[in-house]
Amino acid sequence: MTPQLQQAIKLLQLSRLELAQSLAQELVENPVLEEVALDQTDEPTEAEAEAGELPERSPDEIAPVREAEVEGETELKTEFDQVGSRWDEYIDEMNDGRDYGTIEPDENDRPSYDQMLTRMPSLGDHLSWQLHLSTSDDKLLKAGETIIGNIDDDGYLRTPLEEMAADIGVAVPVLEKALGLIHNFEPLGVGARDLTECLLIQIRGRELAGTLVEKIVRDHLPDLEKRKYQHIAKVLNVTQQDVMEASKIIIHELEPKPGRPYAVSDTQYVVPDVYVVKIEDRYVIQLNDEGFPRVRINPYYRKILARKDEVDKTTREYIEERLRSAQWLIKGMEQRNKTIYKVAESIVKFQTDFLEHGIARLRPLVLRDVAEDISMHESTISRVTTSKYMHTPQGIFPLKFFFTTGFTTAGTGTEISSLTVKDVIQKMVREEDSAAPLKDQQIVDALKAQGIDIARRTVAKYREELRIPPTSVRKRMG
Repeated sequence: MTPQLQQAIKLLQLSRLELAQSLAQELVENPVLEEVALDQTDEPTEAEAEAGELPERSPDEIAPVREAEVEGETELKTEFDQVGSRWDEYIDEMNDGRDYGTIEPDENDRPSYDQMLTRMPSLGDHLSWQLHLSTSDDKLLKAGETIIGNIDDDGYLRTPLEEMAADIGVAVPVLEKALGLIHNFEPLGVGARDLTECLLIQIRGRELAGTLVEKIVRDHLPDLEKRKYQHIAKVLNVTQQDVMEASKIIIHELEPKPGRPYAVSDTQYVVPDVYVVKIEDRYVIQLNDEGFPRVRINPYYRKILARKDEVDKTTREYIEERLRSAQWLIKGMEQRNKTIYKVAESIVKFQTDFLEHGIARLRPLVLRDVAEDISMHESTISRVTTSKYMHTPQGIFPLKFFFTTGFTTAGTGTEISSLTVKDVIQKMVREEDSAAPLKDQQIVDALKAQGIDIARRTVAKYREELRIPPTSVRKRMG
C-alpha cells in the first residue's frame, strides 16, 4: 500500500474533529503548506511568488529524506522544477465540474441551536450554597464542606465520618450535626449512607413517616426488590393491594439516586458532515467544510525550487519531500470530499421515501448496495460512514443509521427496515392497556395483521433492544 493510499484511507475515516486536528497539526509541521484566508484564492499570485525568499534553517531543522519507499511501490520522481505546471495539471484533473464542499446552505436549512448552554451548578455547588444559608458556625461550615466534598455523583456519602474526622481534626459529633443539616437539603435524600437511609429521608420530607411506605422501606426493602408482595402483606398483616399501593409510591415518587439531576455531563453538539436540502422537487447534497482550514502550497517554496543554483542539495531534498507530503494531503482531502459526496448521493437516492415521510418509510439498505451503486469497495463505504453525520429534513442522523436489515411485507412485497418495525413495536407498547399489556405473541399477531411476518424471538430481541420490560413487569409498573 503506497503512502498516498495510506494517507487517503486515514483521512477518509476521520471524524470532523479529528480531521480539523490533523489539518492543524500538518500546518504546524509542514512549512510548505499555508492556510488560505477567506478573501484569498487558492492559487498564489505572481507577486506573492516573487516575494518569496529562502528562509534560513539550521541543519538540525532539516528533516532527512526517506531514501526508499515500501517494497514494490513506484517511487515518485516528480521534476520539481516544473512543479507549477504539474500542479495546474492536477487541479484540472480533479476539477470535473462538480462542487464537493463549497456550497453554503441557506441559514434556514441549517439545524437550529435552541439553547446556548452554560455550565449548570453542580451538586456540590448547590449543597454548599444551602449550607452557608443554614449556619454561620465555622466548625459546622468546615465539617459540612468536608462532607459535601465526599458526596458522590449519585448523592451518597460513601466515606465514614470517623475517617473524615481524623483527616480534618473535627470531632465526630460535629460532623454528625453537619450531616443532619445536609439531610434536610434539596434534593431530599442527599448525603445518605445507603439506599434505605436515602429513601427514609425522603419519606420524612414527604410527611409519610409512620405509614406503610416507611415500614416497607425500613424492614422489607429486599423483599420489595424481589416483588414478594404477598410475603410483605402477610408479615405486616395488611392486604396485598395495600402493599401494591405503597410500592407504587416507593417506585414512582422516591428517587434512589438524588444526585442524578445534578450529574455533570459535557454537552456535545453534533455537527453534520453533509446537508441534504430539498430545492423545489429534488434533494441537493452539500458538504459542510465549515471549520476546516483551507490550505495551499506556499508560493515561496515553489520559487525556491526553481532556483537550481541558489539552493543546496540538502535543503532542496527537504523541500521536495515536504512538498510531496503537502500534495498528498491536498489530493487526499479532495478525494475524501468526492467520496463522501458520492456515498451521500447514493444514500439519498435509496432513502428518498424516508426523507419525505420519516421512519415509517426507511428502506432496508446494506453497504453492498451503495458500493455497487457507485462502484466502490464495501470497506470504503464502511470508512466513509464511520463517525459522519447527515442533516436531513427529518433530523440529524449518523450515516450508519441508513443501513439496516429489513423484512418483506406480505401481499405488497414492499421491503421495510428493522428500525421501522421497532418503531411500530414501540408505539404498540406505548398505547397498550397497562392493566393488560401486550405479550410478545400478541405483538407478533398484530404485526402480521399489518403484513409484517416476524418471529416471536425477533420481537423479544427488539423489545430488549428498546429497553421495554417484559409483560409481567409492565403490568406491575402500570
